[in-house]
Amino acid sequence: MKIAILGAGAWGTALAIQSCQRHQVTLWARNPDHVVSMHHSHINARYLPGCQLPAVLSLSSEPLDAWLDQFDLIALATPTAALRSQLALVSQYIARQIPVIWLCKGFEAGWLPHEVQRQAAPGLMGGALSGPSFALEVALGMPTALVAASEHAAVRATMIEAFHGSHLRVYGNPDITGVEVGGAVKNVLAIATGLCDGLQLGLNARAALITRGLAEITRLGLALGAQPETFMGLSGLGDLVLTATGDLSRNRQVGLALAKGMNLKQAVDSLGHVAEGVYSARTVLQRARQLGVDMPIAEAVLKLLDGLLTPGQAVASLMGREPRGEYQTGV
Repeated sequence: MKIAILGAGAWGTALAIQSCQRHQVTLWARNPDHVVSMHHSHINARYLPGCQLPAVLSLSSEPLDAWLDQFDLIALATPTAALRSQLALVSQYIARQIPVIWLCKGFEAGWLPHEVQRQAAPGLMGGALSGPSFALEVALGMPTALVAASEHAAVRATMIEAFHGSHLRVYGNPDITGVEVGGAVKNVLAIATGLCDGLQLGLNARAALITRGLAEITRLGLALGAQPETFMGLSGLGDLVLTATGDLSRNRQVGLALAKGMNLKQAVDSLGHVAEGVYSARTVLQRARQLGVDMPIAEAVLKLLDGLLTPGQAVASLMGREPRGEYQTGV
């Protein structure tokens, strides 16, 4: 199989490292200097330092219109904010039904990635590859399980053929709405959990926050038409636990930094990479409010990011809510 991965950030590079062991893979970067650097050093020093790029992996920054149509699968490894423009661009250069998938997790102006695809490139057969996965661990060949989500069975099958192997286990799921909701909202909740741990509120508080966060994810997903069992799977519970508790999580690191007294700019600048939860918080809540879905943890995170609450006040706002039944709306 011939696979094109567009975007040489950490996750795109990690997936390319794993998949090129069994398939013909081209990793494309917009910046020619970035490609030259990777060619010479055989390392993506900016985004994935310390991980060797296999000699069989092809690297390119050539214009996409010259070669994109020859591939069997195209993976867009760009942030959610760039997905719309990338989909529109790619759709111009492929003349046949090539599966086009995305690796990003988030909302764009309140829209999930598959909704963006329907608007920007409705003729494409799309899908999402998601699940609990730190790029560094995937690049190092550590065991990881992912979800191939698409309403098209052929796209799910192509993703599984492309990425399932001895180090990656890939499960198909037709519920792309549920998979994308889990992937987007867990980033916001990871900021909250990082804040909780940074304030040293204890393991009881962390467990409560993760559990009630999963309830928020599920409420929003069901309101959007997702299947409830999706949120007990890899892209729901699995991704939330990983991102909320793993120190490789950029979103968790934002919460930890805010707990130390940094402002948002200082926290984001200290990462050197995108933390999707910072950008997703507002758009997640935009969609939730439109649907009348109560998400008090996400609301507290957004107020914290906007500087309307201090870390201590954010915690107090959640603990001060009126008591209610466990399965009622609210935290």
